[in-house]
Amino acid sequence: MIWNSNEPPLPGRPYDIRLGSQSAVATVTSIKYQINTNTLEHMAAKQLPCGGIGVCNLSLNREVAIDPFHEPPPTGSFMLLDRVTGRSVGTGMLNFALRRSQNIHRQHVDIDKQARAMVKSQKPAVLWFTGLSGAGKSTIANLVEKKLFAHGQHTYLLDGDNVRHGLNRDLGFTDAERVENVRRVAETAKLMIDAGLIVLSAFISPFRSERQLVRDLLEEGEFIEIYVDASLSVVEARDLKGLYKKASRGELKNFTGIDSSYEAPNSPDIHLKTEHMSPENAAETVIQALCERGAIR
Repeated sequence: MIWNSNEPPLPGRPYDIRLGSQSAVATVTSIKYQINTNTLEHMAAKQLPCGGIGVCNLSLNREVAIDPFHEPPPTGSFMLLDRVTGRSVGTGMLNFALRRSQNIHRQHVDIDKQARAMVKSQKPAVLWFTGLSGAGKSTIANLVEKKLFAHGQHTYLLDGDNVRHGLNRDLGFTDAERVENVRRVAETAKLMIDAGLIVLSAFISPFRSERQLVRDLLEEGEFIEIYVDASLSVVEARDLKGLYKKASRGELKNFTGIDSSYEAPNSPDIHLKTEHMSPENAAETVIQALCERGAIR
């Protein structure tokens, strides 16, 4: 693959892929090595710079027909595109399909998502709270879950800090690790959706492409993006955990809003401006919106 974007390919980040007349969603699961264009030497690499050439593993969200590039080049080449901008970020040629793709099949089960949801008398959904640290995501999500629970709904709250004590305790806060953090939570939320639950997920989740990944994993209407909106000056003034002070002193690297970017939702399903509303009012706004959408009784 020849990479032609200033942002390196991040393992787990979804890209649109074009293979002749076919299209799918692809992720770079691993970069095997980079190729030195002068000596053709194979060099160990975890990322590819702009203009870099490397051998990678790709994973697609569905089956496609491919051929090795050396046989018929038109069906053995591909293009990767950024899912947000639509711009080409990489081109390449295919060597072969990994054998594991032919050996793993989905097992049929008789009790499905609809049956599990029906016995709970609810529609499963993921309420995805996103925003800067200190905006109020966890506080509001906790209040919303209490209200849902009081009304007999079956719920589960996935909180960013709590998940990093277990499932994601091996991850740091680089861009690549943030992408993997959201990917694991997305797959966990999907399993809980299959169990018929209403899942509340409170994560900074700073990148639009990863939030789109979660939406794409689920069926239409199951992903509800809730933007907990507070300006940087407001969350810095709150700074309940003292994180912004540490980041400003350089003691905390890759901190969102200071030295790592946050991409605000362009059109969230629910927009909570927490500078001008209390957590209780914000939670009630979410409940009202869910009722209007028919997500809860």
